[in-house]
Amino acid sequence: MTIGEKVLHFQNKGSDLGDLQQKIESYLTNEGFSVQHSPDSSNGTVIQAKKGGFLRDVVDADRALTIMISGSPADFTVRLGIGKWLQHLGIAAVETLLLSDLFLVVDVAESAWNFEIEDKLAKQIESFVG
Repeated sequence: MTIGEKVLHFQNKGSDLGDLQQKIESYLTNEGFSVQHSPDSSNGTVIQAKKGGFLRDVVDADRALTIMISGSPADFTVRLGIGKWLQHLGIAAVETLLLSDLFLVVDVAESAWNFEIEDKLAKQIESFVG
């Protein structure tokens, strides 16, 4: 596990993962993030979100909050971390994405920002899953 990466594991929830993805994207959009996601795949979905403005001082412009949802409705994992903003995520199949590209080790300034955002988002995801 890299610094600043959070892993949430849910079992026996029977969650609609497509619905969960939409709720996460809506939440991030409402928080002022630009959001993109990978096409649906049996291996999961990757969502990336980035925010301009004040974050440029803290986080490199090519960095994004990265969320990966994988598994089945009865047993799935949500990983949160900082990654590279992937220009072609909208057409990239999850199978072709390398975890090393999705989740980066971050420095202290980034991880402080990241922990705050991740904790808020993790609480939201837990409330979405129920």
